[in-house]
Amino acid sequence: MPNTETTGTQRIKRGLMLIVSSPSGAGKTSLCRRLMADHADLDLSTSVTTRKPRPGEQEGREYHFIDDARMDKLVKEDAFLEHAAVHDHRYGSLREPVERALSQGQNVLFDIDWQGAQRISAKAPSDVVRIFILPPSMVELKRRLIARAQDEMAVIERRLQRAKGEISHWAEYDYVILNDDFDRSYAELVHIYHAEVARRSRGLWIAPFVDELMSETI
Repeated sequence: MPNTETTGTQRIKRGLMLIVSSPSGAGKTSLCRRLMADHADLDLSTSVTTRKPRPGEQEGREYHFIDDARMDKLVKEDAFLEHAAVHDHRYGSLREPVERALSQGQNVLFDIDWQGAQRISAKAPSDVVRIFILPPSMVELKRRLIARAQDEMAVIERRLQRAKGEISHWAEYDYVILNDDFDRSYAELVHIYHAEVARRSRGLWIAPFVDELMSETI
């Protein structure tokens, strides 16, 4: 009879890297926060950044805030899965904690831009699932950025200028969600997540379980 340790909560699986990207203001952070709140098997990859914290942000929660000298040192040590300059600042995803989590069956969420998505996908294509979030319109995107009240108008204008360039990379993603209604967009995100977690290639327990099934004497 197959080993019961391969059933239920003891099933061994390979974690996945869920990459969610969008232009600023399209709603990706809100969607990601709810997905994490509803799924204990999903942890956020906390990136490092050289930018200053925004109001309400905490060290180690949204980002690890470091200076350029520390960033240079980590780059030299090849400590990143990806790193890039975005909006005049530098960001990076540390390699070691992510690889450790995947090997333990934990899923890791990346709230990053298209540049980071490209780099991680090139390094670990079998572990990556990519989702792009679209705003319903550029007018609505501007309204959301202004309502967020986190940036000066000059910064908002720069973000809007770059948004179309970011959106132009939509075809590099596995899934695209139009965030014109938050609840509906979130439902789509959850369906994608559940399907990808259940993908056969991530179920490391399946092959040995099937081997035992096939060896049973009936």
